Amino acid sequence: MGVQGVSTVDFGTILNYGYESSSEIPEVYDLLSSGGMQSMMWTISLVMCAMTFGGVMDASEQLKSLSEMLLKAAKGVGSLVTITIFSCIFYNIVACDQYLAILLPGRMYKEAFEDRRLKNKNLSRCLEDAGTMTSSLVPWNSCGATMSTFLGVPTLQYIPYAIMNLCNPLVSIFYGFTGISMEKMTDEEYEKMLEERAFEKEMARKALEA
Repeated sequence: MGVQGVSTVDFGTILNYGYESSSEIPEVYDLLSSGGMQSMMWTISLVMCAMTFGGVMDASEQLKSLSEMLLKAAKGVGSLVTITIFSCIFYNIVACDQYLAILLPGRMYKEAFEDRRLKNKNLSRCLEDAGTMTSSLVPWNSCGATMSTFLGVPTLQYIPYAIMNLCNPLVSIFYGFTGISMEKMTDEEYEKMLEERAFEKEMARKALEA
C-alpha cells in the first residue's frame, strides 16, 4: 500500500473482489489476477451450511438415532471402522459434498470411538481415508466436479489411476481389524474425555432451553 499508493478503500475492495493485473503478458496476467474472498464464498458457504445442518441433527438427536441403528452391527473396532468408512462414502454420493461426508459421520461415531477408548485421531484418520479421499471419485460431488474441470478429464476416466484414493479406505479397514496404529486412551485421558462430554451435553441442553 505504501509503495504502490493503494488506498485503504482500494485494498479492502481487492481483498473482497480480487486483484486484476495490468500486465499485457497473458501468463503474468493469469498468475497475478485473482477473485478475492468472493470467489471462495461458495466453499465457505458449504462449510457453514454443513456445520449448521450437522449441529441441528446433533442437537435434535437425529444423528444419535441413526448412529444407534448402524452401530448395532458394530461388534468390534474393525466393524466400527468399516461402518464409518462406508458412511463417509455414502454421504459423498448422496450429499454431493466432502464437508458433510466428514462432519456428519464424525458427529455420529465420535462417542462410539471414545467408548472403545480410541483416541480421536483414529476417527479423524477414518474420516480422511474415506470422506476426503473418495470425494474426488464421485462425478457429481463438488470435489469430483472441480477435479474433472481442472484436469479436463472426466471423473470416470481418471478413477482407475487414483490408486491412493481407492486404497486408503481399504487400508483403514485393515487397520481397524488388525489393531495396527489404533491407539487407545489412558485411564486419565478417558476420564477427562467423559468430563468434557458431560459438560458439552449440559451446554447443549441449556442452549435448547434458552
